[in-house]
Amino acid sequence: MIDEQTDKPRSSFWKELPILLGVAVLVAVLVRAFVLQTFFIPSPSMENTLKIDDRVLVNKLVYHFRTPERGEVIVFKAPTEWSGNPDGEDFIKRVIGVSGDRVVCCDDEDRLVINGVSLDEPYIFSANGERDRPADQDFDVTVPPGRLWVMGDHRSASGDSLEHYQQSGQDINAATISEDAVVGRAFTVFWPVNRATWLSVPESYHDVPNS
Repeated sequence: MIDEQTDKPRSSFWKELPILLGVAVLVAVLVRAFVLQTFFIPSPSMENTLKIDDRVLVNKLVYHFRTPERGEVIVFKAPTEWSGNPDGEDFIKRVIGVSGDRVVCCDDEDRLVINGVSLDEPYIFSANGERDRPADQDFDVTVPPGRLWVMGDHRSASGDSLEHYQQSGQDINAATISEDAVVGRAFTVFWPVNRATWLSVPESYHDVPNS
């Protein structure tokens, strides 16, 4: 009798195991598809905020409830003209201007100006005591409805809105990305462990008024 009683729960466990594994896989797939996803950094365009081979965690749910905001680091499906890949490619940049914003380079202190407010950008790439300029040419643009002006923190090594503004003959639509192309917000670096940090919005963005 003892052997029969112990065999029943064991038999039940092995019958339920495939179901449990299937549920676990389904949950993992759903989480990756709709909630959270990890991305690795393949290029220097966001240095020194993000370095090559850093791993970031991306919130894919947040923009179902609101639009991207200035200062946030986002992952998006790059236009074919940006990536050269007709199958699509994920890019990661910082949102500088949102729909309706006027973005200007630069003020007397060599800072970007958004809606009349000069922007301090402590994250811009620097090395050996030299810091990138906020932009390598003057410009004055207004972001179209439903689109975003995005730039890499490593301004001299980033294929971003400014580069495509220049290359397209100052076509603002070619220079910006659609809000619909945004995959999610990168909110933390989790690997390597010694670089783990939150990707919060710098305080200087809080002073920028809406357009």
